[in-house]
Amino acid sequence: MVTSTHEASHRIFQDHPEVLAPVFEALGLPPPVKADIEVLTPDATEIKPLERRVDTVLKVESADGENFLLAIEAQTKPARDKGTTWPYYVAYLQAKFDLPVLLVAVCRDRSTASWAAGPFECRVGAWETQVTRPFVLGPENVPEITDESMVARHPAMATFAAIVHSESRNSPAILNLMAQGMRSLDRATAMYWCELLEVGLENTPARDTWRELEKMVATYFPGRGTLFEETYLEGKAEGKAEGKAEGKAEGRVEGRAEGKAEGVLRVLEVRGIAVSDEVRERIATCTDLPRVDAWLDRVGTVERVEDLFVDDQDDDQA
Repeated sequence: MVTSTHEASHRIFQDHPEVLAPVFEALGLPPPVKADIEVLTPDATEIKPLERRVDTVLKVESADGENFLLAIEAQTKPARDKGTTWPYYVAYLQAKFDLPVLLVAVCRDRSTASWAAGPFECRVGAWETQVTRPFVLGPENVPEITDESMVARHPAMATFAAIVHSESRNSPAILNLMAQGMRSLDRATAMYWCELLEVGLENTPARDTWRELEKMVATYFPGRGTLFEETYLEGKAEGKAEGKAEGKAEGRVEGRAEGKAEGVLRVLEVRGIAVSDEVRERIATCTDLPRVDAWLDRVGTVERVEDLFVDDQDDDQA
C-alpha cells in the first residue's frame, strides 16, 4: 500500500533535484557535470493490462554528454516480487529511452537496505542471464544531521536524511536539530520543510516527536492530517461558526474547503505551475468540499493548472 512516507521518500527527488548532489556522494558515484534534470513518466505498463509503475524516474543530462536515467524506488521492507520487477524496470526503461539506468532504492532500516542491495539474479544452475544490483540509500550511507546549520544550507538533504534515519535510535536528537535549524529559515520555507518532514514520518513513532516540535500554523500538504492542517482547519471551522449548531456545521465544511483550496494553491506554487488571477480566484473562493477534494487528488501530478478542472464540467452538468 502506498503511504505518505513512501511518497515523500521518492517525490523529494522530483520536486527538489538539488538533493541529488549529496546523494551521489553518499552512493560513491561522481556527480554529473552541470546536469539538467527532467522528470519522466514513471509508467512502465505495456499493452497487456498489467500496470507497472516506478516510483520516480529522472533523466539526467550532463554537460559532458554522459546522459542516464535514475529510477528511484522507496522501499520500507523486503518484498519478494522486487527481484523480478526491479530488473524489469531497468530493462524496460533502457529499451524505451535508449539510456543506461541507475536503480536506487531508498530504505529506512539497515535490514531492508541490506536486502535491497541484491544481487537479484536470473539464472538456471550455473548459467546466469541477468544480475541486478541496485544502489541503496539508507542509514549506512546517508549521513545523520549533526549540525543545525546544515538544515539552513541544505534543507532538502537534511529533510531526506531525517526521513531515512526515522527508525534510528538517534532520531529524536536529529529531529531536535532539524527544529532548531529551521528557525533560521524564513517562515514560508520553514513551514514547507516542517510539514514535508511530518508527511515523510507518517507511520513511524518519530512523527509524534516531530509534531511536538512544530510551532507554526499553515499547510502545504492538504489532506495528510498533519499538525499544521489540523490547526489551520480548526481555526477556519471555528471562525465560520456563529454560535448555532447548523451554522457551525456549515461553517466547518466551508472552512475545510477554504483551507484545502489554499493548500491547492500552495502546492501549485511549490511545483512552479503558473496560476492566473482568474484561476486563483476560482480556487480560493470554492466552498464545494468534494470538488476541492478532487483538485487535491490531482494537484500533485498535473502538468498545467487547467488539468485540475478536467472533471468539473461533467460535475456541473450532472
